[in-house]
Amino acid sequence: MTLLADDVAPRSRLARVGLLAVVFVCAACGLVYELALVSLGSYLIGNTATQASIVLAVMVFAMGVGSLAAKPLQQQAVTAFAAIELALALLGGLSVLALYAAFAYLSLYTQALVVVAFVLGLLIGAEIPLLMVLLQRIRKQEAGSAVADLFAADYIGALIGGLCFPFVLLPVFGQLRGAIVVGLVNAIAGCFLVFVMFRKSLTRTGFAVLSVAAVAVIAVLVAALVYADRFEVTARQAMYRDPIVAAQRTQYQDIVITERRIGSDRDTRLYLNGDLQFASSDEYRYHEALVHPAMADAVARISESGSTSPSVLVLGGGDGLALREVLRYPDIRPTLVELDRAMIHLARTDPRLLGLNRNSMNDPRATIVTADAFTWLRQQHERYDVIIVDMPDADESATAKLYSTEFYSLVKAHSAPGGRIVVQSGSPYFAPKSYWCIGSTLRSAGLAVTPYHVDVPSFGDWGFFLADEGTPPKLHLRAPGPMRFLSEAELSAAAVFPLDRQPLEMPPSTLMDPRILRYAQGEWATY
Repeated sequence: MTLLADDVAPRSRLARVGLLAVVFVCAACGLVYELALVSLGSYLIGNTATQASIVLAVMVFAMGVGSLAAKPLQQQAVTAFAAIELALALLGGLSVLALYAAFAYLSLYTQALVVVAFVLGLLIGAEIPLLMVLLQRIRKQEAGSAVADLFAADYIGALIGGLCFPFVLLPVFGQLRGAIVVGLVNAIAGCFLVFVMFRKSLTRTGFAVLSVAAVAVIAVLVAALVYADRFEVTARQAMYRDPIVAAQRTQYQDIVITERRIGSDRDTRLYLNGDLQFASSDEYRYHEALVHPAMADAVARISESGSTSPSVLVLGGGDGLALREVLRYPDIRPTLVELDRAMIHLARTDPRLLGLNRNSMNDPRATIVTADAFTWLRQQHERYDVIIVDMPDADESATAKLYSTEFYSLVKAHSAPGGRIVVQSGSPYFAPKSYWCIGSTLRSAGLAVTPYHVDVPSFGDWGFFLADEGTPPKLHLRAPGPMRFLSEAELSAAAVFPLDRQPLEMPPSTLMDPRILRYAQGEWATY
């Protein structure tokens, strides 16, 4: 009897360790599914805070429902757990693919997100009660001790899954393939528990049915993994009018370049996270209006004083088009700060962008810095005669901080005495609250502003703010050569706003209260 007891105890401990290892893996997979939904939403829709709130709230609620729903399944815990894990692996693995398809083809992303998050939460919530039953079968122990073991494995697994998602899965596999890989891991872990550790608890029929289901789920996930890249290309193209000629998903954004022929010309367009950044047919209107009014006063002042050429800082503008306009001035040595290294590489190597930016990103006069503009400004002390803020619109949480009082205060601190600051500010026609909010935010940072707007056909009516620390600066030109669009007359007209688009008194946007984000998302949602 002693020998038998000694023999059983190690086996019991080994089985317990195996089950807790499965709990660890399942917890890691479950958290990755949550993070994948949040991450996808931030890419496709923006507003990470809203996406996270929807996913977490729905999933946590559904997990509670799933825990209750698992009560009647405890009599058939092994079979129920196997079915739940296979369903969870299939849905979790294909969740990103399904939601991307809903966004690209059906425009039903938010509705589909709620459904997917609820079902995933339901399945995840049913795991723990069933695993508790299986743990008790392996080794009789007090409920408190069993719960402690189970939740310890669960929480540690969640930690590993949470760290693996941004540092391993996204960089190595990307969004689509990463979720599918996790689904495969989830399926294999569930199969190990059922078919290896609890094989004797299954009837012959049950074993056969679950075996077929497991093979089918794994086969579907493997097929999805093989065809994921092809699907992504097809789905991405469905979202754009023109053929995609280059695409890359980085850790910061989704970069897409499209191109179509218009007679003998080509219209090249750059999109970041689905938002149009420029069209080659009229980008010169935007960039001439952005750069040259800010350069005029600095060039004139420095020329009159006989000092060196103005120092210029470009924040954003990784496509190199604003830098192209800056480099038209002689003896300029500008600095450009861009967050995404991949965007810089494209601007330096893609023949379409090189033709448009005139190789500005490879110009030896320019210093290109890869950094977050907010962080970089906090670490620098140099002052500049001209600062050009050419950031994407503030319709995402990540960019809203670049339209805050705190950010503009940093920009102001780096402006030389008498220097000029210009900020691209969106459309005063389509998004007037957002536009005038930027003006009030600049004023809250201690800057005097002059609003102006021009017509850019690809964007519509588009606005800017010219700012300095004294009185509102005047708009005029000191062009380094012939302009394609901008003139003194055009610039004078740009300062006039029609009666139906008069200035609005808006509160400023701050880091703690990013009003600009709410305004931008609300106003652009109707277009």
